[in-house]
Amino acid sequence: MNEESRYEAVCSRDGRFDGEFFFAVATTGIYCRPSCPAVTPKRKNVRFYPTAAAAQGSGFRACRRCRPDAVPGSAEWNARADVVGRAMRLIGDGVVDREGVAGLAARLGYSARQVQRQLNAELGAGPVALARAQRAHTARVLLRTTQLQSAEIAFAAGFASVRQFNDTIRTIYAGTPSELRAARQGRAARDGGPGGVPLRLAYRGPYASTELFDYLGRRAIAGIEELTGEPGGRTYRRTLRLPHGTGIAEIRERTGEGGWLECRLHLSELRDLTTATQRVRRLFDLDADPYAVAERLGADPLLNALVERRPGLRAPGAADEHELAVRAVLGQQVSVAAGQKLGNALVAAYGEQLPAPSGGLTHVFPQTGELAEAPLADLRMPDSRRVALRTISAALADGTVRLDPGADRDQAEEDLLSLRGIGPWTAGYIRMRALGDPDVLPTGDAAVRAGLERIGASTADAGGWRPWRTYATHHLWNAKSTSSISSSIKERNDDR
Repeated sequence: MNEESRYEAVCSRDGRFDGEFFFAVATTGIYCRPSCPAVTPKRKNVRFYPTAAAAQGSGFRACRRCRPDAVPGSAEWNARADVVGRAMRLIGDGVVDREGVAGLAARLGYSARQVQRQLNAELGAGPVALARAQRAHTARVLLRTTQLQSAEIAFAAGFASVRQFNDTIRTIYAGTPSELRAARQGRAARDGGPGGVPLRLAYRGPYASTELFDYLGRRAIAGIEELTGEPGGRTYRRTLRLPHGTGIAEIRERTGEGGWLECRLHLSELRDLTTATQRVRRLFDLDADPYAVAERLGADPLLNALVERRPGLRAPGAADEHELAVRAVLGQQVSVAAGQKLGNALVAAYGEQLPAPSGGLTHVFPQTGELAEAPLADLRMPDSRRVALRTISAALADGTVRLDPGADRDQAEEDLLSLRGIGPWTAGYIRMRALGDPDVLPTGDAAVRAGLERIGASTADAGGWRPWRTYATHHLWNAKSTSSISSSIKERNDDR
């Protein structure tokens, strides 16, 4: 897009571009999302920015009407594999708050100066400014949804001091923390304890929640996940292992119009709010651009009918990359149900118990360091897979294989394939879900092969589906009945 096409999107209040760019109005000093319902400003007064942090850095404050800091993230950061895309994923996970710019640069394999220069050149803001914008949004959520004292909120959001917190809130929102709290429009306040922190997690475009909740429900491991309620109003609950403690996430299924999923986070440490939120967003693929996906995949006459049948189909990610990798190994060459059974046994034997059970949730997933040393004799599986499970656990624990949000996807797949017992299907599945790569087509998967045959497509045709082949994979999987998917997965390639 150029500036004229961006202005056309603003004039038409096109919500498809919320989070993809922001616009600011020189005469008011306010920046907005493209779909802001306010009167459209004159073109000469409008400035465009790739990030909210860039608009804030230019002296603009957030619009109180459209809340531009609450939009979905840009799908570009999921699709891009370069240093800027990797940096944005790491910043979203809270790495700058926990490890500073030096820690971010070390994870990316660049100097801090190089990272600063590249982010400033492309996004108009450096890592500190991007993290600051994220901290401000977290603080606003806590101010509007809890009764915590300002000092508690400041440190929970990642600010170094109460003064820094107050200054940032005044700069970005043109008001004091007390004024933001008073403006919560009568919403019932809850704290981060028994009631949890309520959130509305925004997404763009249509959202096929039924298929995503079905997918997670079929694979739910007892003790760390559960799916309750009836279709259309189900709640998915799971435990989280976070940097400063543990948590429980509750996400409500939503059908029809809405633009967000209702989420509630119960955290042992509120400092983990930003990280927990981002991990839930990745699990539910909330930053996807379904318009771009449908435009590319729907243009193929062989795939068009599947795309039209399930608008807004998402590609589930992972709430914990290490957990997903271990579960992928457990699921090698067996059905979904058999892999789920192995996961149940693993959690029961080696999972860490929660201080207090919550419904069916009793554990967090075992740590890879423990699994690397565990005998695993009580798990009924071939010795070859037991070796693979220990091998990948050790590689994740000692950093030989990196699967964090900023990992180089090509390097991670290469490192996975070098491990004993890890084959192309497993490495591809981990790349698809743990690393959130939107362009993976596991051609060795029997269900994918069957789907390709059903629509008369070949792997050569699939080349035209780039960079959204992961979504094509889910369309092919969903083209079959649940029972057919489960049985066909037994035929996966030999991953030894």
